[in-house]
Amino acid sequence: MMNFKTITAGLMAATMLSTAAFADMTMVKEVEVEVELEDLANAKAAQHWNMISDDLENAIVERLVGRTDDEGVRVSIDIDEVELASTLQSAAGVADSSLSGTVKILSPNDNSKFETYDLSVTFDQAILFLPEDFDVTALTTDSKEYYDGIIAAFADHVVKRLDG
Repeated sequence: MMNFKTITAGLMAATMLSTAAFADMTMVKEVEVEVELEDLANAKAAQHWNMISDDLENAIVERLVGRTDDEGVRVSIDIDEVELASTLQSAAGVADSSLSGTVKILSPNDNSKFETYDLSVTFDQAILFLPEDFDVTALTTDSKEYYDGIIAAFADHVVKRLDG
């Protein structure tokens, strides 16, 4: 009987702590990512980045589990198509590549929750999201690992900025 009370008290305390933590977090209603791939003059870049809207949107939403609400903010991201093409065809290589876009946060209910900013995520930030045993010297901007890392880094920055 004592163990049950201890476990119940612990669960109640954990619930109250998690509720308090979420109280300080910005809740989100909608996430939308736009990329005008038809604007890309580079066919290789358009093919390589063709799922970026869905992939980035999904990566952000995965980081917002438990933080959705019908009264929450709307997150809108417009990816810079020129930067996408430049990243894929860069002769300088992976180290100088990046993913850039304009992020807009809009709340229909709270005027203090409005922000527009430019975000650029570089390879140095994306490297933190690569598999532990991955050989970074073999990385190219058209590899799956690079793509996954840059998407994860961008999504991570967007979600962290919501509360910062």
